[in-house]
Amino acid sequence: MNALLIYPQFPDTFWSFKHALRFVGKRAAQPPLGLMTVAALLPPAWKKRLVDTNVERLRDRDLAWADVVLLSGMHIQSDSLLAIVERCRARGIRTVVGGPIASSIPAPELKADHVVIGEAESLIADLARELEEGTAGPVYQADERPEMTFSPLPDLSLIKMHRYSTMAVQYSRGCPFNCEFCDIIEIYGRRPRTKAVGQVLAELDQLRAAGWREAVFIVDDNFIGNKARAKELCVALAEWRSQYKTSFDFNTEASLNLADDPELMQLMKDAGFVSVFLGIETPDESGLIASNKLQNTRRSLLESVATIQSYGMQVMGGFILGFDTDKEDIFDRMAEFIQKSGIPIAMVGLLQAMPGTQLFRRLRREGRILDAGDGDNTDVTLNFLPHMDATRLVEGYRSVLKRIYSCDAYYERVKLYLSRTHPRHEKLTTRQQWLTRGNARALVTSIVRQGVLGRHQWSYWKFLAEAATRYRRCFGAAMTLAVMGYHFQVMTRKLSKAIDAAKQPAGSGGILLRETDRQIL
Repeated sequence: MNALLIYPQFPDTFWSFKHALRFVGKRAAQPPLGLMTVAALLPPAWKKRLVDTNVERLRDRDLAWADVVLLSGMHIQSDSLLAIVERCRARGIRTVVGGPIASSIPAPELKADHVVIGEAESLIADLARELEEGTAGPVYQADERPEMTFSPLPDLSLIKMHRYSTMAVQYSRGCPFNCEFCDIIEIYGRRPRTKAVGQVLAELDQLRAAGWREAVFIVDDNFIGNKARAKELCVALAEWRSQYKTSFDFNTEASLNLADDPELMQLMKDAGFVSVFLGIETPDESGLIASNKLQNTRRSLLESVATIQSYGMQVMGGFILGFDTDKEDIFDRMAEFIQKSGIPIAMVGLLQAMPGTQLFRRLRREGRILDAGDGDNTDVTLNFLPHMDATRLVEGYRSVLKRIYSCDAYYERVKLYLSRTHPRHEKLTTRQQWLTRGNARALVTSIVRQGVLGRHQWSYWKFLAEAATRYRRCFGAAMTLAVMGYHFQVMTRKLSKAIDAAKQPAGSGGILLRETDRQIL
């Protein structure tokens, strides 16, 4: 059987890094690890191809080859996914849809012949057999969350590695916390399940054998959900890097209580972790309490961030506007906090009530849900009725983005982070570490686009001069962040235009909502 695996396209958002990736000649940040894993679970006798529409076109001849099309994606990819399903239906090709989107959108709305809800490890064998027999049912629901030890090596042969800036390795699923707005815990549970250390090293060996030498994203809902296991893995990663004298750098996602554990932070630094994404959400403690983000309370958020940065790890922060507790001063407080934190990459989004979350269920009981949303927290139309006036909320969101991503403010945060961080001691010189062919291309492109053709040449050249002198030990990180800043500046301008376009005509109240109150779900 010919199985065509297709990954739908992401819209252009802060998370896509699209405008920064062009500097290094890449088309997407990461490959579709879920589909690569599913491919490894399919029968060996099946012929398999994978098309990631984020890096290449889906051609008619790809569809003509396929006996069955398998798609996976997230809620934010729904428009692209549904368009692909319709394209397959028009050709009479059977479709299977799975992944997180199958837990967010009711099966009938996906329009697929077969929908897989839950994690695939325990379902694929039966699904594959019944597809071959022609007896496959419309919906397959996982009865349990499988242990990660059953997850195979992903099939690397299906992707074009050179088109991605980062490879991905999944270590765990699930998170022990209980944030009201989070769909992760609803899909993957609150008991962190981890792979064995040997599994992770085998995946790294596979990447290394394939010629990969760049960054690796450890794809976890919360890398430190099980701290004891995380420490065990970090020790093994440090030994592995030392054994192969590899320059692999690791990125991951974790929770802010990482700052409570100096041993774990040191082990992560020794293992090669250079950045960590943290869900900080809001500087307003009442918002943290109301959303059940209790792990971020009873601590100084600013001190916690600075502590993690001091271990050589860049903090990327997630922030949310639109909590019921937000008052008029939240916009000033958010911008001030981000500036003081030294977090260059601050992902500020509007609250979305995602289907299946505790938040969605509560707001639906309160009669405040308008629709299921689109999964894009940078979308300026809301899928629920906020306590704050919607127009004021969206305008405040715009004001925060414009402040934190103005060139001067952004470069000041980068410099604050660089002044705090202490990179790992490596045998390679600073010049050898960053002056690869890809980085040299990025530097030249940055100088042309930002220093010659950009809107803020003076700010750029001033920063570049300081990066080459005061922060020369971190020059590579400084220039990477300068390039990433370009993406956020472009996206901020686009969002500002989208906000203007979304405003209703005078007299309608200017409410930026998806539907009218009469269409509440």
